[in-house]
Amino acid sequence: MLRGTAAINLDAKGRFTMPTGYRDLVTVEGESKLVVTIDISRSCLMLYPLEQWQVIERKLMGLSDFDAGEAAIKRLILGNANDCDMDKNGRVLLPAPLRQHAGLEKKLMLIGHVNKFELWDESQWLAQREADLALARATDFSSSTRLKELAL
Repeated sequence: MLRGTAAINLDAKGRFTMPTGYRDLVTVEGESKLVVTIDISRSCLMLYPLEQWQVIERKLMGLSDFDAGEAAIKRLILGNANDCDMDKNGRVLLPAPLRQHAGLEKKLMLIGHVNKFELWDESQWLAQREADLALARATDFSSSTRLKELAL
């Protein structure tokens, strides 16, 4: 389970250092392989441990190439997917086109999101968090069975 929020920095070479507490969660059999791709609905990146990415890839394979919407989603997510290795110091190199897509600058936020991380520019994350809080405050949870069952 990937959860929590961590403030991290992007270095001049386009690398960030994975927080120590997450490193074991993304390491399988001594290898730290990740897949990073764009989020098609927000200005952030999605960073999957390889094992979790393989589940997503299987689901994407089930989408039709003949349905324009499904084909577009496949093309965007798979076409922007890049394998990334975490080095022995916990550093991960992000491809320049993906950094540009998400508007990543020096200060980043790494957000645990169950089976993946979201990687945000800090200022964009703060704006998104405020928008999410406003939406949550305005939501009538009684109209959604799934949200009502959370009973936080």
